[in-house]
Formats: sequence, C-alpha cells, structure tokens
Amino acid sequence: MIFPLLEGSFTIGHDKVFVPFDAEKEQLSDRPTGSLLVEVQPFLIQLPGDLLLLDSGLGFSDAQGRMQLHQNIRKQGFEPEQVTKVLISHLHKDHSGGLLQSGGGALRPALPLARYYIYRAEAAFALATGYPSYHPEDFEPLLQSGQVEWLDAEQGAITESIRYQHSGGHSPQHIVFHIQSGNEKIFYGGDEAPQLRQLRFKYVAKYDFDGRKAMQLREHWAEQGRAEHWKFLFYHDIKCPVAELAPA
Repeated sequence: MIFPLLEGSFTIGHDKVFVPFDAEKEQLSDRPTGSLLVEVQPFLIQLPGDLLLLDSGLGFSDAQGRMQLHQNIRKQGFEPEQVTKVLISHLHKDHSGGLLQSGGGALRPALPLARYYIYRAEAAFALATGYPSYHPEDFEPLLQSGQVEWLDAEQGAITESIRYQHSGGHSPQHIVFHIQSGNEKIFYGGDEAPQLRQLRFKYVAKYDFDGRKAMQLREHWAEQGRAEHWKFLFYHDIKCPVAELAPA
C-alpha cells in the first residue's frame, strides 16, 4: 500500500528558503519576485516485511517540537520505529530535511530502526557543494551514524522488490527507484518526475542540472510506464500524488 505524507505548499525564492504558503489566504504575487510554489510530500510504502519511506521532507516541527514527518507517519497508522528502509533520491533540502531529529543535545537519525539507502556519489557531491541547495547539517551526522547502506553502482537491487538507477537529470547524482509490490509496479522519480503534468507535456525545466536530459528521461519513463502500467509517485504534486498514465 502507498501512503502520501502531505507536508503542504511552500514558496521558495532565490535564497532557497521554504516558506509555508496557504493558497486560500495568500497570493503568490505577494511573495518576493521570482518565488516558486512548491508542494512537498514524501511517501510510505508497505511491503511484506518492510515499511519504506521515500525521501524525508523538510524536517519541520510543530510548536511542541514534534516532527511533522513523525506525525504524518502516525496519521497513517504506523510508528516511526516501524520504518525499515529510507530511500533517498537526492539530498536537496526539501528531500533530506527530515533525516535527523534533535534529542539529548545531539542530532540522530529520525527513524531509529531504519536503514538509509544513499547513493555514495550524491553524498560526496552534496558535501562538496553545500549551500544553498544542500544543507550538510541536515544529513552529515547521518552519514556517520552506522545506519547508512551505501549505493555504489550506477544501478542495482536493494532487495528483490526494490531497484535503483542513477539518472542525473535534476542533479548530477540523482537516482530513481523501481518498486515491485505484488502485481504493482511502482516508480518514484524524485525531482525528475515530480508532477503528473511533467509527464504529459514536453519541456526543459530551468531548475534541472541537465534540463534536456531530465526531459528525455521523463519521456522514456512515461512511455515505458504507460505500457507496463506503472504507478507513478509524485513528490511535488499534492493534488495527484499517485497516478497511472492512460494509454496514448
């Protein structure tokens, strides 16, 4: 089963800071010039013997210090301790902000019993690049925690049900995931297939590292997914978090 973990809508400006946005009460035109509207939602997937988290959101907490990620997991009937694997597409702030939590004066993994699957080349690139897209304090302590399972090959299998592939369109070391759940074929493209409309329309996005490559990847995935009846998970599309593509 697939569970979207809605975090909400935000605007992001040139400073790369995510500011909550309420479309019913606010106007995008009131935000700084050039601000983009971004929707954020990680995913839980329940498999036999596994509870997966796909990316970790922004890492926000409420006034009582409770992590939004933890609260969203509980809303779906699970506890954070039940998550067994965390699959990370890339380490940009809005995908890695919830990897750690504060406690006892130190930062520690937000999901204490999970293994975190990270592409080693992405971690190296993120640490070398830093701000504004990458916030090393959000993930560097995790890399030393002993809970990371490093992905080194360009593509491979995590389990019989989970495969990953280096794609490199949105960011140089971005990866995507294919997940088999019974008869379901699930595809998670992170920020290279973030919204349903991006699979329907052909265009180059300025925010991608290699916009042309990302566009070509989307075309390829849409064609294959349509033929094989994939369920696409859209991290930045709260109106349509999960969808299959209708035959052309």
